[in-house]
Amino acid sequence: MNPDTREKLMGVSVATLATALFKRGLRNQVIQDVRPVARKGRNMVGPAFTLRYMPAREDRNTLAEFRNPMHPQRQAVEQCPAGSILVMDSRKDARAASSGDILITRLMVRGGAGVVTDGGFRDSMVIGALDIPAYHSRPSSPTNLTLHEAIEINGPIGCGDAAVFPGDIVVGDDDSVIVIPAGIADEIATEAVEMTAYEDFAVEQVKAGQSIIGLYPATDESNLDRFAEWRKANGR
Repeated sequence: MNPDTREKLMGVSVATLATALFKRGLRNQVIQDVRPVARKGRNMVGPAFTLRYMPAREDRNTLAEFRNPMHPQRQAVEQCPAGSILVMDSRKDARAASSGDILITRLMVRGGAGVVTDGGFRDSMVIGALDIPAYHSRPSSPTNLTLHEAIEINGPIGCGDAAVFPGDIVVGDDDSVIVIPAGIADEIATEAVEMTAYEDFAVEQVKAGQSIIGLYPATDESNLDRFAEWRKANGR
């Protein structure tokens, strides 16, 4: 992805991005019911590389599958490009784990920018301590083979009720995760930086005692003049 866009998205919140996308009529871009395994204090940003699970069938999903070098779960970890985010469609079902710490460690070592599932991770406390952003619904111990079959690598998926296409730009912060269509990522990033600057100004004003009426949103033009002065003084 565009390095300048990546840098911009590292400094904006998912909430701000959601508003920028809503302005364009996109309402359902936040991945629902996922949260950080452990907060990192920095954003996760990168193109989506996807893995889709389907319901497991007993004759196809035994422990012997773990010995299969072409198993899609293993192959997804080995194929995910450096700088990309592995996004998994686990059918919003955390009763069986989407992955565990060994595979996520391998993803991290290969340069993965993060991992997201709408299911759960096993070994979640270990994953939370790794230096890779990880998002899930809740901890889960049973192996994925008990309920889920990894079936397709890098195709369109649904993750937490959001559509995710390979190459979409995924951003996660300490609250949640959002999906930006690749074709508008550059303009969304630029707009979100501008929005964030005004939001930071507004927070300062509110902390100083100013009313939000006319300030947020800036329906009083005098606030825009004060914002321009604030930007100049703060190099924003």
